[in-house]
Amino acid sequence: MTKLSLCMIVKNEEKALPQCLDSVKNIVDEMVVMDTGSTDRTVEIAEAYGAIVPHYHWQDHFSQARNEALKYVTGDWVLVLDADEALSPDILPYIRAAMAAEDNIVINFIRHEIGALQSPYSLVSRLFRKHEEVYFTRPYHSIVDDSIALLQKKQPRWRVAEIAAIGILHYGYSEEMIASLKKYDRARIAMEGFYRDNPHDPYVCNKLGALYLRTGREKEGIKLLKTGLKANTANQHILYELHYHLANAYTREKNYDAAIKHYGKALQQPIMPQLKLGAYNNLGGLLQILGDLQNSLQAYEAVVKIDPGFAMGYYNLGMALKNLGQLPRAIEAYEKAIELNPSYAVAYQNLAVAWLKAGDFSQSCVCFQAALELYEQQGNSAEAKRLRFGLKDIGMGNL
Repeated sequence: MTKLSLCMIVKNEEKALPQCLDSVKNIVDEMVVMDTGSTDRTVEIAEAYGAIVPHYHWQDHFSQARNEALKYVTGDWVLVLDADEALSPDILPYIRAAMAAEDNIVINFIRHEIGALQSPYSLVSRLFRKHEEVYFTRPYHSIVDDSIALLQKKQPRWRVAEIAAIGILHYGYSEEMIASLKKYDRARIAMEGFYRDNPHDPYVCNKLGALYLRTGREKEGIKLLKTGLKANTANQHILYELHYHLANAYTREKNYDAAIKHYGKALQQPIMPQLKLGAYNNLGGLLQILGDLQNSLQAYEAVVKIDPGFAMGYYNLGMALKNLGQLPRAIEAYEKAIELNPSYAVAYQNLAVAWLKAGDFSQSCVCFQAALELYEQQGNSAEAKRLRFGLKDIGMGNL
């Protein structure tokens, strides 16, 4: 019987850890939860779940810590989770089948980035065979991919399997949580150190370049992303991200031709469709800015076809349809967005506009009122105030 081990590193995760361990307690045969200096109840919680809890003195290097934790694993396969993640129960049959294949060394599956506005899915290598030559590298974005590539060169029989299903639910990347944990600074310092020794590594060029873009260092970010492309050693997943981030940067710079070019190259990469949602979504928005409404509509139609549960995709589809004057379809798209996300205030607001344009004043009032109530409930009184001024201008100031 194949033995599956959970392997984690944690620090002060008493709030998130129970949800994570609950998701795997009936699936894994062993839990290794290495503590790196917690001062809260993290260790107590892990031990209550029956975990082995070794202790490690943190040295600002994620791979070193993860490799140390691997020393305590006794299973045949290793599942790696962070405390702000949970394993999806739907993935279990897929990973059991993949682990049964004799030549599989690592199994990649999709991580759902809960709350992400643009790119809700990513591909992660979090399940791998326990092997003496499989280990983590890189100080911040610790991955086993580098060691897998070296192993495959020596023993070509080993293969990487991909499962086109959501395996991990990730809750830790809301803007508030990133700010509170100071993840940007920690990531930047670690990656800059690695980059100094590996200036042409496409993976670090991609991750550090994207981080620079996110923190306002546009020129440096674009330069790094271009360096990653010039290396000509990036795999298809990294190529997608390099082109995607460049396209986003060029959009902000209003270099629209370059942005469209890089979105196109991103979408050409032979990766799972779910991973392309960000490029389709952002390309649709750019084409709307440029007045290319028909191609914008096609981009948003691709989004909701790939992921029928993506509320923002339906909202954007509704905007494109409304701009094209296709009001019945726009109303249908907005209503679908609201069905998926009942607190979607701006979707209610635009649904109200669509109903008004369609001549249904009563339905429009209902939706405007819902939008106002949601804005207030969500603490967005400024937006509620703007909407009330707009309604007053069109003779609906009684709402």
